[in-house]
Amino acid sequence: MTRKFFGTDGIRGRANSEPVTATTSLRLALAAGAEFTRGDHRHRVVIGKDTRLSGYMLEPALTAGFVAMGMDVILLGPLPTPAVAMLTRSLRADLGVMISASHNPYEDNGIKLFGPDGYKLSDEVEARIESLMGKTETLTLAAPSDLGRARRLGDAVGRYTEHVKRSFPRDLTLSGLKIVVDCAHGAAYRVAPTVLWELGAEVVSIGVSPDGTNINAHCGAVAPAALQRSVVAEHADLGIALDGDADRLILVDERGEVIDGDQMMALVASSWQTEGRLAGGGVVATVMSNLGLERYLGGIGLSLLRTPVGDRYVVERMRSDGFNVGGEQSGHIILADYGTTGDGLVAALQVLAVIVRAGKAASESGRLFRPYPQLLKNLRHNGGQPLKDARVQTAIRAAEAELGKQGRLVIRNSGTEPVIRIMAEAEDEALVGRVVAEVAAAIERAGL
Repeated sequence: MTRKFFGTDGIRGRANSEPVTATTSLRLALAAGAEFTRGDHRHRVVIGKDTRLSGYMLEPALTAGFVAMGMDVILLGPLPTPAVAMLTRSLRADLGVMISASHNPYEDNGIKLFGPDGYKLSDEVEARIESLMGKTETLTLAAPSDLGRARRLGDAVGRYTEHVKRSFPRDLTLSGLKIVVDCAHGAAYRVAPTVLWELGAEVVSIGVSPDGTNINAHCGAVAPAALQRSVVAEHADLGIALDGDADRLILVDERGEVIDGDQMMALVASSWQTEGRLAGGGVVATVMSNLGLERYLGGIGLSLLRTPVGDRYVVERMRSDGFNVGGEQSGHIILADYGTTGDGLVAALQVLAVIVRAGKAASESGRLFRPYPQLLKNLRHNGGQPLKDARVQTAIRAAEAELGKQGRLVIRNSGTEPVIRIMAEAEDEALVGRVVAEVAAAIERAGL
């Protein structure tokens, strides 16, 4: 069936406009509650959120729906998405809910759902929930005596802090390192600086003053310029930029230069291969990862398996094929030994462990391959299907022919916003720029 509400990462859109409204959130909770009420035990749901103002609207609406279905609700408050996934399993909950639009601006919000195993829901389960959302009036609500209860979990931050710290090797310390962490005024604004400090680092924190409207605003993983400036000004050893819900990160070395997800995956995979910890014989990444990563991994006897864009598809392939390292160039790094979804803090600690063991600067140990020139252009549109236009199809075929076997062209609709993404890469940087410009021009001529 055609998905009306769910995209590649849950439900997302402009806050207080469909589908991100209190009304639809209530229907979602009723439908998800019906789907996940299984057995005679006392059912429970955990709900976390980031720091967006609209979280105050969506959280009570979801709570009301779950309580009406007879499910107890445990409210976590502002916490990273991976914390919700972890606590869903730890608390033996039937369902986990994260209220966040990740890296989007505060005007947007969204809802991500996790099953009792801590993994994001499959397309099939989301489709069943969507079907139930269309007929909530037929669902059987709880009797007055069977209504759920809601309570807040007071030690949620502490539980997640200890979970993250346990992922760092016990024989290592961050003592002697000066680290700047940019929390994007988002969900990790309390936990990230605490974890780094407790592991021994000197910590400089930015992006830790959320006001409901400044999440991701000129900061965080999607806007690392502030972190880059701060690392250089503070003479820090490394910078860590998280996004709004802290399931992805970007690193900055001591020179203020970005280390992206591809380099992080290469670093962790090669280290784990040496230690005999790498499972699956390689890495799972998306179609957006650089050819340089693929060539580097091949050179050390490892494979690169590609999936559609979206960390959930990476996770599905990792689970089916037995891999424990995967992720996206954008900084979603999934390390199956430590969690079920992308975790910016855990990934940062694994990279830091490699850097500390090497005893070298981040600029030396944090880059294992030379990326191929790659260009990504985003075109926002107002609906329709410009990619199906005959003129656009002709331009795409021509671009692919120009790139030949020495390059790649990836064109896709975003699963989280009305944007067409055009990416090309090849050894010839001028060629990359030219084919992207030609395809973009064809799409614009077709009408956005």
